[in-house]
Amino acid sequence: MSDIKELSIAELGKAYRDRSLSPVEATRDALDRISELNGSLKAFNTVTAELALDRAKKAETELMSGTDLGPMHGIPFGAKDIYDTAGILTSCQSKLRPDVIPEANAHSVQKLLDGGAVLLGKCATIEFATGGPSDETLFPPARNPWNVEHVPGGSSSGSGAAVAAGMTRMALGSDTGGSIRGPAAYCGTVGIKPTYGRVSRRGVFPLSFTMDHCGPLSWSVEDSAIALQAMAGFDPLDPASADMPLSDYSAGLKDGAKGLKIAYVANWLDEDEHTSPEVRAALEEALDTLRAEGATVENVTLPSHELFHACGRMIILSECYAIHEKDLMERPELYGRPTRERLMAGAFVRGSDYVEALRMRREMTMQFNAEMFGKYDAVIAPCTSLPAGRFDAQPNDPLALSGYMTVPFNVTGSPAMSVCCGFTTEGLPISLQVVGKPFDEAMVFRVGAAYEQASDWRSRRPPLTAEGALAAE
Repeated sequence: MSDIKELSIAELGKAYRDRSLSPVEATRDALDRISELNGSLKAFNTVTAELALDRAKKAETELMSGTDLGPMHGIPFGAKDIYDTAGILTSCQSKLRPDVIPEANAHSVQKLLDGGAVLLGKCATIEFATGGPSDETLFPPARNPWNVEHVPGGSSSGSGAAVAAGMTRMALGSDTGGSIRGPAAYCGTVGIKPTYGRVSRRGVFPLSFTMDHCGPLSWSVEDSAIALQAMAGFDPLDPASADMPLSDYSAGLKDGAKGLKIAYVANWLDEDEHTSPEVRAALEEALDTLRAEGATVENVTLPSHELFHACGRMIILSECYAIHEKDLMERPELYGRPTRERLMAGAFVRGSDYVEALRMRREMTMQFNAEMFGKYDAVIAPCTSLPAGRFDAQPNDPLALSGYMTVPFNVTGSPAMSVCCGFTTEGLPISLQVVGKPFDEAMVFRVGAAYEQASDWRSRRPPLTAEGALAAE
């Protein structure tokens, strides 16, 4: 048997069913790893060890007796600390919520539990999923397993760190401007933001009603496909939920890239004067890999990333201020400074600016879908222009751009996935984005899997010790 942390969701499932490994053994291994590493990585805010072992024992009994609830049965996972979890603290990392214990699970958490998955606990987040890492919040900020002096990305920071460190096979994140794909990129994992409305957001603390997406982070494309399959689907109690049929996300993972026509957004890295040459080189090498696998890859020019970002930021600032206005007026001192200043900026957005941003969003989305998916099967774009930065070099301005190039696909609502495509000379991950047409997550997974299988990045793991992440190899 390989090291348990190295086994994928599919491999764990196979081991459970041939009885070479049990859910209890896998869960204990995950809890041991959390106990060993969480002191330095701060990836989990709350660990529910007793509940996890109870659920693992139940899964083991069910599988032994022939009751099989699907591929997530007995699989350990973590949930970002903005997902409601019945009887378990859901803090949003904030001093405003030190004792909030929900009575019910978020819809997506409940779907995973109904499929027999094992909840390990709640993963760290940026406070209320906005702002930046701060020591002023209820829990300390998570750290990057590749080097603890570097940020893991936000806002699903603990989810990215936990998956990269092998603490959990999968963790739930949320993505309003890149908060799944950014941590996945900085931590070298896979992170999928599905189409807007594909996964219910009911029971997940909102940041922006029209831009929020929920999805999984995992070590591999296949693991993300399995996890998304289990949590996606129509929820009549979520007003934004889409009543659309689900594809079998795992069916095309071995189909490869041969015959596919892919567009590469060539202008965004050129627009960013801070673009890392290593990021640019890794993206070009990844495109060559896909060409070698039989895909046709053509450079395209999309509207400026800054235009997409301005549109998305105007919407997010307006909507998050509306959600937090009362607490900002009555208890501003309980927010960490980066979150408070980011939220307060929304008070200065005019109604006319918000309406104009909504109009622009619709026009840009229609143009993007018409121009790209009338001709191409998928789009590849940079995920970030820079690798993860150091904690001691984070900007004081909470509205400063992070190097993420993810907001455009929150604006369009497109399915978009971060996939590792290399490392810097300092050992920090680099990633690309695979983007698909609405509700075609299956094609996003196919392209991502084709690249992943043609490269060897998944064999590289963070150099961890009990004291935390070492310097990069």
